[in-house]
Amino acid sequence: MRIGVTLRDAAGPDALTRVRDELQRAADDGIPSAWMNNIFGLDALTTLAVAGSQVPGIELGTAVVPTYPRHPAALAQQALTVAAATGGRLALGVGPSHQIVIEDMFGYSFAKPVQHTREYLSILRPLLHRETVSFSGQQLSAHITLSTPAPGPVPLLLAALGPAMLRVAGELADGTVLWMTGPVTVRDHIVPAITAAAAAAGRPSPRVVCILPICVTSDPDAARTAAARVFGHYGDLPSYRAMLDREGAAGPADVAVVGDETAVAAQLDALAEAGVTDFVAGEYARGQDAVRTREFLRAQVS
Repeated sequence: MRIGVTLRDAAGPDALTRVRDELQRAADDGIPSAWMNNIFGLDALTTLAVAGSQVPGIELGTAVVPTYPRHPAALAQQALTVAAATGGRLALGVGPSHQIVIEDMFGYSFAKPVQHTREYLSILRPLLHRETVSFSGQQLSAHITLSTPAPGPVPLLLAALGPAMLRVAGELADGTVLWMTGPVTVRDHIVPAITAAAAAAGRPSPRVVCILPICVTSDPDAARTAAARVFGHYGDLPSYRAMLDREGAAGPADVAVVGDETAVAAQLDALAEAGVTDFVAGEYARGQDAVRTREFLRAQVS
């Protein structure tokens, strides 16, 4: 199981510089990959193009770019450009986001997200492989060839949690990106569903990227209290709530990877045994616990 880290969405006039420095630190620590969300701050792909072009060697992932606001051909063009700028180190994570964002904020219908996602990937994936697309769907259409230069195909990952979306990921993507999904749910639900879908489609075993909050500490109770404060709102979103319920977790703090080095190592082993191919650390600790957490992660890749 590979280890990655998340990049925080910095603010202020020096935001891009701060992300670059954070990416450089991860690369210097030997971390194989760094992943950036795309919510309401910096645009993840633009940021990774800027920062990643200055920091060689480390894989650059989006976790994730929302599909609805961007036509898949436009997103493919942007992703291929980022891959060209960074020597082919981009892993493009996409997802439909949530009804509260897409419908309430952007004004799009979120009535059929699975159909939307299947049609979206039917256009996006071949374009990322530099293939011509001629596709007419009920929600999306494209008849286009891109000439964007790129070192090779851009790996495509789909944020997929429910059974129908996991089938789409297995059939049309190279894997999935998870958030707020614990080891039992990964083992009993995520991995069997996406692996079966990929096998039925004649595709390779999918990549399973699992992002969770992490804190190496001697005070796990305080760390979980902090996790509840920082991440608690995710438990109110239906897709994450469904995964927490599968796990038997009251809230996001219960799936955080928390404890001393021995306890955290055991939790990572459980994720690996469940089928996670990439654990991405959502570091949220402060002070000495933040230092201790990064030292632990550095030791895992040394």
